[in-house]
Amino acid sequence: MCGIIGIVGTGPVSPALYDGLTVLQHRGQDAAGIATADGMRLRIHKGNGLVKDVFDEPQIRLLGGRMGIGHCRYPTAGSEGSDEAQPFYVNSPYGIALAHNGNLINTEALRGQVFAADRRHVNTESDSEVLLNVFAHELAEQGTLSPETVIKAVAGVHARCRGGYAVVSLVLGLGLVAFRDPHGIRPLVLGRRDTPEGIEYAVASESVALDILGFIRVRDIKPGECVVVTPRGELFAQVCAPAAQHAPCIFEFVYFARPDSMMDDVSVHKARMRMGVKLGEKILRLRPDHDIDTVIPIPDTSRTSALELANVLGVKYREGFIKNRYIGRTFIMPGQGERVKSVRRKLNPIPLEFRDRVVLLVDDSIVRGTTSRQIIQMAREAGARKVYLASAAPPVRYPNIYGIDMPAAEELVAHGRSEDDIQHQLGCDWLIYQDLDDLKQAVGGPKQRLTHFDASCFTGEYVTGIDDDYFERIRAQRSDDAKRLRRQA
Repeated sequence: MCGIIGIVGTGPVSPALYDGLTVLQHRGQDAAGIATADGMRLRIHKGNGLVKDVFDEPQIRLLGGRMGIGHCRYPTAGSEGSDEAQPFYVNSPYGIALAHNGNLINTEALRGQVFAADRRHVNTESDSEVLLNVFAHELAEQGTLSPETVIKAVAGVHARCRGGYAVVSLVLGLGLVAFRDPHGIRPLVLGRRDTPEGIEYAVASESVALDILGFIRVRDIKPGECVVVTPRGELFAQVCAPAAQHAPCIFEFVYFARPDSMMDDVSVHKARMRMGVKLGEKILRLRPDHDIDTVIPIPDTSRTSALELANVLGVKYREGFIKNRYIGRTFIMPGQGERVKSVRRKLNPIPLEFRDRVVLLVDDSIVRGTTSRQIIQMAREAGARKVYLASAAPPVRYPNIYGIDMPAAEELVAHGRSEDDIQHQLGCDWLIYQDLDDLKQAVGGPKQRLTHFDASCFTGEYVTGIDDDYFERIRAQRSDDAKRLRRQA
């Protein structure tokens, strides 16, 4: 899960790209990069670390140009080294820089095609570099450069690539190109800003990046759509993929997106409020005479749901954990050992809120169970009489293959286990999961703006389809053991 942004402005865009990436930092903490176009010259600076650590003021000044793209990386399969920071660049045809959020599920087949048929070299293990070379080949096949030929080239990308992807790209001599996979699994939003010098456009993973830069959110880029913006501020847009079921990733609303973002015309904040209501109603159905004294969120993502849940139950909502703001999101830590260490460094309980109480801890989701086990133990050590745990999402039983690093199935605490078994594994006195239908209704809202989702990590049903040996391959790439062996090699 990465953050991407692209801007076509009337003046230098690198400062705005930097600011936009800092707002999208929650989507990836591993690496960051910016590419800008100044006439027919492309400038790129990228590196490992947080946005603030990769860039300083002199570097931002050197990134001249009125068009640019930015990326903050969250590592998934095959993307753990410094050489895989984005944007990537190829010089043929024209000169293209590209940044990508998501994951292709036919990368290995494409890699073979790119080398054997397209006569292109891929230098890293990243599926993003493969995607760039597919796009470059399809564009070269058009013979000429125009918004129309770029849209045809993106149609070729859609025909060849399978998976979840949102892309921003610079094509020298043309402008900014952005496109989204045919199912709209990964998010991408379009914004506009009117200035005395002319119209400026921006695209980003989340609308919050547009908000802080003063762009008005125009709309979400449609599934399968390609958007081209020229340096003169001309916008061309066309859906260029065969019709497919719109199925955005429901986990964006559960965990990844900022609450102040709008995605596919749905407020993330409101969706999480409704998740809390639905979860509270379920608890009342199961235990109308519950003994819960206090509802405590596991910060930060679950706060909105926890507050609404407490209101439904009619019990106190309290902040019981203090979070160290200088520790990254533990879900996206690169290894199990690092995640285990980070939980204790990240959270510290307030004993006053636990002592002699029956507490209901609320989390957005439970993936590996590592964090949950430690937090439940911390609550007991702080004096809780009973510790219940509620998840605003259903059990995560299957890997996510579209850009979220949910590992091999056997590393998921819910895989192959009943809810009673999971409760025993986590060590809580009662475990409550959100029902999937309730989650879908919570995200869709009363008007049900969205009715279909990629909920594959809960159901094991993958909207793009998968090859028979796919899970064996990702187990070899994405399990913590596989990553540790690669680091030792």
